Amino acid sequence: MKYEIKGHPFPIVTVDLETDEAVRCQNGAMAWMTPNMEMSTTVGGAKKALGKMLSGENIFENVYAARGGAGSITFAPDVPGEILVMEVSPENVIIAQKSSFLVRQESVDMEIAFQRKLGTGVFGGEGFIMQKFVGNGLLFLQGGGTLINKNLAAGEVLLVQTGNLCAMESTVTMDIETVKGLGNMLVGGEGFFNTKLTGPGQVWIQTMPTSGLASVIKRYIPSR
Repeated sequence: MKYEIKGHPFPIVTVDLETDEAVRCQNGAMAWMTPNMEMSTTVGGAKKALGKMLSGENIFENVYAARGGAGSITFAPDVPGEILVMEVSPENVIIAQKSSFLVRQESVDMEIAFQRKLGTGVFGGEGFIMQKFVGNGLLFLQGGGTLINKNLAAGEVLLVQTGNLCAMESTVTMDIETVKGLGNMLVGGEGFFNTKLTGPGQVWIQTMPTSGLASVIKRYIPSR
């Protein structure tokens, strides 16, 4: 499989597939494709369907396969930002926010990752359930705004604003930390909690998460 990413801040990724090679994507991600790309819709099993329902995701996935020869298909994120390409392997398991998934090779499996601490899920701002990508192959994630990569050393801590975490390696530990000072909590505008990330491992931070973009747009929508 070959790919090419173009455009900013509204990028697209074009994937070239060999005969019978296939990719899976989030619903509505396909922008255009060659006529020999065959689409099918799948649930992926009862366990995966249940996990998607719990995370608020659509339980169906779209699968596109090249039939009768090589084919090409282009995908577009649903928010302005960047496309992150990752090589998933048994040694490189990726954890991502559920809104970050765009496209993956069929050799990459998507599982549900429950936060180990209930408080992290309840107060972390992005829910109790994240997505875990395992297997071998390419994974394409979408991030709002600009994506910043940080490589944390063992024991190194990074505090991230709620919602700004896009993805991280599974070796990184995620927790929450209360914002210090009652006044800061009430009028600081940053919420009561920050996401606490502890290395070792890489993290990818998005500068404009979907929730932040929606909040800004909402200000300019007249109320009835």
